[in-house]
Amino acid sequence: MRLLVLGSGAKDHAITWFFSQSKLISGLYVAHGNIGTEGIAVNLKYVNPSSPESVYRACLLHNIDTVFIGTEAPLMTGVVDFLKEKGITVFGTPSHCLKLENDREYARDFSANNNVQIPQHKIFKDYNSLAKFLDKNENKRFVIKSNEQAPSRVMIDSDNKQALLSFSKKLLDNTSVLLEDHIEGLPLTVTLFIDKKGYLALPFCSEYTKTEEGGLPTGGMGAICPVPISKDNKKLIEEKIIIPVLEGMRKENLLYRGVLTLSIILNKTLGPILVDYHVRLNDPATQAIIPLIKSDAVELYEALNNDCIGNFKLDLSNDTCTAIVLASEGYPSNPIINKEVAPISSPLLFNTFSKDLPLFFYGCVDKDGSKVITTGGRCVTIVGRSNNIIKASEEAYKAVKHIQFDGVWYRKDIGIKFYDICDF
Repeated sequence: MRLLVLGSGAKDHAITWFFSQSKLISGLYVAHGNIGTEGIAVNLKYVNPSSPESVYRACLLHNIDTVFIGTEAPLMTGVVDFLKEKGITVFGTPSHCLKLENDREYARDFSANNNVQIPQHKIFKDYNSLAKFLDKNENKRFVIKSNEQAPSRVMIDSDNKQALLSFSKKLLDNTSVLLEDHIEGLPLTVTLFIDKKGYLALPFCSEYTKTEEGGLPTGGMGAICPVPISKDNKKLIEEKIIIPVLEGMRKENLLYRGVLTLSIILNKTLGPILVDYHVRLNDPATQAIIPLIKSDAVELYEALNNDCIGNFKLDLSNDTCTAIVLASEGYPSNPIINKEVAPISSPLLFNTFSKDLPLFFYGCVDKDGSKVITTGGRCVTIVGRSNNIIKASEEAYKAVKHIQFDGVWYRKDIGIKFYDICDF
């Protein structure tokens, strides 16, 4: 297989690293990749991963037969449909299925029609109607999100009316907003490989999506995998959410070969509640899952492409992974970039020391081949691995010393406080 991975973030780096270990790969490319992928694949820096024509020209030039899309932007610009029409095998969500993620009102109706438990919610199209509703429900805690496709962490979860209105005012200039009840419980990320006949559930994750102090919403700042929940709760999630969702997708002609990620809150009284659909991989859940998979990436992909993923026997490590994200000063509000990262040895940069402590990069570039410079809010994911959550977290935090730059920050509680909230 000659494979092209689209993307340049840490989850794309993780997927590229996974494929790089396969004995069945004869060519591995990334568009446009990052400093971590350049040692394990060919970075196609000239390719625009969100341009169908640019990606197709790269496939012709490099004799690429398969394209893997696990990130948002190329999905939303129609790359999947375009490449399929040209005869290129594509892993990713076709355009007509994107509404599960980019239209939350549709997604909530879809869930209700298929008896999937979701939070109580309302759609608001103007500021005044939202303000009146909040006046009647003062001091009640709500979650507000854009109703359209947007990074899933662009949201607010608060009981402060003014904060809710201030956040919503910006969104309502361009779109409607979804308001839903806050649900207490354990956040779970359930990643599924799906095809036209079945599914394969990857180990469940729990992601951390706020700053540790102040609680500002962020992109994922950490994850642990797998989550130690009971067999009964796993069965409930399968029976109450996964199966009815996939049956509903079959009825509405929404099944595809690719990834479906479900964001779930496990509530002690109500059980599992579905709060969002993602038609691609999540970050940093992906970085925490990938090191635990022992199966060959190409064999996994071929099972999916042949509509037999439901029969694939996934070979997993018995270990646990803790992913910690290192971010720039000022993130998420106003990240300060262009900071030089202390020198990183090549074996560490390209994950050749060991599978036990991989580094996955996003907001960094190699400037003039001599130094690494930060370019965004989140910069590196460090993944610790051991036989339990606490030890995996300790390994990850020990490794922070290897990635140093001015203003670097990270949550100090990833995995460590997990048992305080998890008794499921």
